[in-house]
Order: sequence, then C-alpha cells, then structure tokens
Amino acid sequence: MLSRKLRCLALVAGITAGFSISVSAQSTNIRIGGLATLDGPFVALGQEAFRAMEMAFEEANYTAGGRKIDWIKESSDGRPDVALTKARKLIEQDKVDILIGPMSGGEGLAIKEYAKTAPTKTFVNGFSAAQETTLVSPAANFFRFGADGAQWQAGLGNYVYDTKGYRNVAVVAGDYSFGYTQVLGFMSEFCAKGGKVIEKIWVPNGTKDFSSAIARIPNKADAVYIMMGGADSINFLTQYDQSGAKQPLILGSNVSDQTVLSAKGPFQRRLVGLPSAHMVADGIEDAVYKDYVAKYKKRFPDGLSSPSAPFYGYYVATKAVLAGLNQVAGDLSGDQAKFRAALSKLRLDMPAGQVSLDENRQAIANIYVTEVARAPDGSLYNKVVKVIPNVNQTLGQPREAFVARGVPSRDNPSCP
Repeated sequence: MLSRKLRCLALVAGITAGFSISVSAQSTNIRIGGLATLDGPFVALGQEAFRAMEMAFEEANYTAGGRKIDWIKESSDGRPDVALTKARKLIEQDKVDILIGPMSGGEGLAIKEYAKTAPTKTFVNGFSAAQETTLVSPAANFFRFGADGAQWQAGLGNYVYDTKGYRNVAVVAGDYSFGYTQVLGFMSEFCAKGGKVIEKIWVPNGTKDFSSAIARIPNKADAVYIMMGGADSINFLTQYDQSGAKQPLILGSNVSDQTVLSAKGPFQRRLVGLPSAHMVADGIEDAVYKDYVAKYKKRFPDGLSSPSAPFYGYYVATKAVLAGLNQVAGDLSGDQAKFRAALSKLRLDMPAGQVSLDENRQAIANIYVTEVARAPDGSLYNKVVKVIPNVNQTLGQPREAFVARGVPSRDNPSCP
C-alpha cells in the first residue's frame, strides 16, 4: 500500500515538475545583444546606436511577444576582428538569442560570415552598409533592414551632373568596404550620365593628417566627392577648409550626418548648399517623421539637434526585431524558424518611409537627395531636394548583370 502511494506521489511530482519546466521555458526572457562602436573614430555613431535601441525598447516597455527583454551591450571600435570577438562573446558567453549590429562595413562582413556558424541565432544588421554583406553569399540568418551604402547614393550622381553641372570629379574616400560601396553607388549614376572620376584617393580609417590626400586633388576637378565617417569627416573638413582649397564638395552619406553637422568649427560655413544622399534626412516634412524627431529630443535632451542616420539604422533594426517577435508571440523554438520567417515578410512603416526585404533579406527603401541648409536656430540640417522611392540593392538594374560586375573595390567600378 505504501509503495503504491509512493508511486502515485512520484507520478504527481513528475507531472508537476514537467509543468514547471514548461512554464519556465515559456516565461524565460528574450536576450538581445547590441553591438556598436564606443571606441575608435566612430564613437559618436555608436553612442547614437545605443540611444536608438534604448528608445525602441522603452517604447515597447522592454517587452515583445508577451516576453520580457534583457538587453546586453558590447562595444567595438570599427575593426572587423574586434567586432567578431565581441559578437562571439554575446552569442557564446552571454547566450543572446538575437544580435543587433554592427556599425561599420568591414565589421558587417565579418559578422555575416560568423552568422553562418551560428545558424540557430538571428543576426539583424545595425548600420554597417558594405554592399557584399547581403549581395554576395548571404547568410540565411542575417537580415538588413537598412539600405546599403550604394543604395544610399541613389539620385546623387544624377543630381550633381544635371543640377550642379559637374563633369569631372575627384574622390577622397575611406579605404575599406563601405567606402568602396559608397563610391560605386555614386559612380553608377554619375558615369552613366557621362561624368568622369579623374582621381581616386583612398585614406585609412583613423587618418589624422589629410594634407597629402588634399594635395593630390587635381586642379581640373569640378568638385570633390568625399566619404568618411565620424571623427575622420570632421578632421578632413577642418583641414580642407584650412588648406584654402576652392573646389566644392559632394558629401558621402556619413559626411552629411548629424554627427558631423552638429560639430563646431570654421569648416561649417562651407557646408551650406553641399549635396548628399542617404536613407534618411533631417528635412523630411512628414508628420510621422517630425513626431519621431520630437521623441528623440525629449528622450535625449543632451543628444544631437536631430537623430542621426546611425540612430535611424539601429532604431529600424530594433523595431523590426520587436515586430517579428510580436508576430510569433515570442516563439523562438525550432531554431527560431518562425521568427525568421516573420522577419522576412515584414513591411515596416517607419519615419522615413516603408521598408521591406528582398530575397537576400536586404532592405528596399526610400533614398533622400539633400543639400545642407541652415535652420532658423543656426543649426545645419539636410534639406530634401528629391526623393527616390523604393530603391533596391541592384539600383533598378537586373540582378544577374549587377552581380556580374563584381564587388566594389578600389578599382571597381571605373568610368568607361
């Protein structure tokens, strides 16, 4: 009799334990890792990235799909090897379920390859924009809800040829994957119009002295296209102004970002009227965008005069993750298959327009051609002069032909 009672008690205990384990599994918090740059030349960009994630999580009350979110942050410095080390820590030691990041182009290429070795986790790009990250040999668990650096330049080549009248342009750009991508995006249109790039001058990230690069700019150039990021942009603009060079500038996307426009210095006086293009612009007049800016200013009174492009990139990425989790009620079972399927089909209505993904999980989004302008309060912002809607990764060209051109590099493309 006692043995029979013990067996019953054991059975009840087993059922209860199984129920407890099941409930516990369902109520476990979702762990999301954030990877951005808080060291190196892109510090200001990394600060904006984590502000963006913070605002998006706060808007959701740190909850998605009925489950609480734990946010674990790691800092890189723009170098691929450091980003890879930090990503491994987040995935393998901190056991995050989803990783949002990184910031820079070379970092993104490294994280894409690492994602292939961690197929049960989901990686959502932060702001890195090297073209080949998703165009060439994409990872099935890597998603990019922001346009790449070539997409960011859609409309700019046509604008400077048709409106500014430039025919011969010199290039000074960062000597890494994102720099090559931006230059490709600009040249695709500019050269097709008949424009010529008469000199390419490549500079390493973290360059402090640009005097030799500036000295190499040909006198016959109508304008100089520049592409750097963060502190590199400010250093170049300062030294270009001090050099007395007269040629007007065409600004790569990161050079016209608020992380640069908000910086103080004599060079600011030369920025008004300079053209650029990006996936977002301070001068968007839409009410939804203005509300987004107001939220940023209220939440971060010590922030920039308006949210930067890195902020927008990480904000969209985080909102996409939250939306996907809500669609699957927080279900990350089955190696996150349902969650990734939901991400692939998302159509997000974001402050700068709708975002969807192509077959390589790469964003299709609006691009804004702009000119730097001065607001009534004296601050600089990007005034929208043209909107290029729904730009895809192949810039409207057939995918097979576009891919056949090869990945962007120092020498690819060249004007015919």
